Amino acid sequence: MSNILVWAEHDGGDFKKTAFELLGKAVEIAGGAEVTAVVLGDAPCGSLGAYGASRVFQVAGDFSLFSGRQTADALHAAIQASGAAVVLASSSYQAKDAMPRLAARMNSGMGSECTDLRSEGGHVIGRRPAYAGKVFTDVNIQSSPAFFTVRPNSFRQPTAGAGSADVVAVACDTANELTLIERKAPQSQDVDLTEAERIVSGGRSLKSREAFDEVIRPLAAVLGATAGASRAAVDADFAGHSEQVGQTGKVVNPSLYIACGISGAIQHLAGMRTSKVIVAINKDPEAPIFEHSTYGLVADLFDVCPKLTEELKGMM
Repeated sequence: MSNILVWAEHDGGDFKKTAFELLGKAVEIAGGAEVTAVVLGDAPCGSLGAYGASRVFQVAGDFSLFSGRQTADALHAAIQASGAAVVLASSSYQAKDAMPRLAARMNSGMGSECTDLRSEGGHVIGRRPAYAGKVFTDVNIQSSPAFFTVRPNSFRQPTAGAGSADVVAVACDTANELTLIERKAPQSQDVDLTEAERIVSGGRSLKSREAFDEVIRPLAAVLGATAGASRAAVDADFAGHSEQVGQTGKVVNPSLYIACGISGAIQHLAGMRTSKVIVAINKDPEAPIFEHSTYGLVADLFDVCPKLTEELKGMM
């Protein structure tokens, strides 16, 4: 297998945990081939050597305002400089925009939203859910470079070593064609749903925004989790659209997903079915969510959730 290039995303110089997840997995499946990384903008590139990158291709410039074309141009330059046969990226909104552009531009193939990667016959095989998670398909891309995006939390966080990566400057004179009018910071400081390791979601059974805030958010807070919601809860204005989990919201892949008062419609399952552990709390014993849950509790969420919150406070 030829070398693997990992797009290490960062936020203001702080690498996202997905960068380390992907590097760790790349080292695991590389079979002795070189593992490299690409970084856009200013970040401590050499530190990625501690997670297995032998070289880091850095494209200088201001990438704080996302532009699909600018990002694709920069990544294209790094891919050419590295000679990578495989390119890995997180399933972030940036990668969902830039990676298909690259695959089309370079006349290659792409496996999106993968939840596992393996090496077979000198190729990287990506496994991804299809039909709202009812089946899994294996994607084997014969063209080069092969592109894969991976859902966050699909792989364990590797332990940092003591190595340091060589940094290679990559020239790319592409400009951002967008003009910034205004920037608004999110009010919530919670981890974004797509990267959260623990999520507590509420459904229409909460009946009001006040109840959602009084029942779901305290339970999420005590678990160090991010609050989520079903589409029905969002449509009823119990929570914001940025908190919606499902086919028309965000696709999540946490270690723990607690569904409170959510029936388990196929549109919701499409957004959280690959969660490692699913806990369902619903007073309807016939709710479809129980068919997909690791643990199920047939009970009223208004009785269970406050008690669970209090018990967890004493344990944390």
